[in-house]
Amino acid sequence: MYQFDGKLLLELKRRIVEDFTHSDWEELGLLTNCNDLIDGHDRLKRSLYFGDEDYTGNVITVLKQMANRDPATLRIVEDYLNERYPDATATYVSAKPSERKITFAPTVFDIPDGNPEEDLIAVMMPFSAGFSPVYEAIKQACGASGFRCLRADDIWEESTIMQDIFSLIYRAKSVVVDFSGKNPNVMYETGIAHTLGKVVIPITQNVSDIPSDMGHHRALCYLHNNEGLTDLTNKLAAKLRSIRA
Repeated sequence: MYQFDGKLLLELKRRIVEDFTHSDWEELGLLTNCNDLIDGHDRLKRSLYFGDEDYTGNVITVLKQMANRDPATLRIVEDYLNERYPDATATYVSAKPSERKITFAPTVFDIPDGNPEEDLIAVMMPFSAGFSPVYEAIKQACGASGFRCLRADDIWEESTIMQDIFSLIYRAKSVVVDFSGKNPNVMYETGIAHTLGKVVIPITQNVSDIPSDMGHHRALCYLHNNEGLTDLTNKLAAKLRSIRA
């Protein structure tokens, strides 16, 4: 039996869980001649589609089977990831805490009482009706990963909406930001989230909508159709589970 490179396998697993879609698995099966192992696993694609917790373990199982069949397979997987998702080794910069800490008192906002809520995800996005299906996809991802999510229009606790937004970001474990359409309010809210040290997960329908100052941050790109929103739910759920872990 082939003694695979465990470190490489775990790195490939991480990248696959973060990025892969059903079509990626199909393409990889053709490239590696391992369609039978991929399609023959009764849980791999099903757990990906439903965002189930056992997906990570299923990925490891299939990668092991592929490597045992042909030791060169893992390198083919790595080459595919590097070509298909060239930024896959990058991390979310906003998830890296600074070594130095600062204490400051906002002059525009009031600091809410209490501590951040570990199960809360804040969502910053345009409020137009066209984004309602996107918000539903985000809520499904949060539910599948053990979180709940809120937008500013879900609450009315303060006299101004910006204080509600600040309070929501302050209380949240992480912030999902949709840059689609270059909405200026979303840009401003992202700055608040970064300043408060939140893990920011950018999503967008078009990479060019992301400000150049945030070009070093990875983003989840999605299509605004049924398949694209399902894909967004699955990928976002995988990212949120990694944050929870």
